[in-house]
Amino acid sequence: MIDKKLLSILVCPVSKAPVEYDKEKNELICRASGLAYPVRDGIPVMLENEARELSVDEKLK
Repeated sequence: MIDKKLLSILVCPVSKAPVEYDKEKNELICRASGLAYPVRDGIPVMLENEARELSVDEKLK
């Protein structure tokens, strides 16, 4: 789980858009850049080379 205060200040390093937490996948999602950043041991890994690209369906949610 991500601390709500931390989540409120995190932005995507690529698009600078806000991110949202996906509890099921334990990722931070940025729809603007189409990337999902992993959260490992409660720590967001906000590196572009560690992110995965969102599927078309995920982008539309």
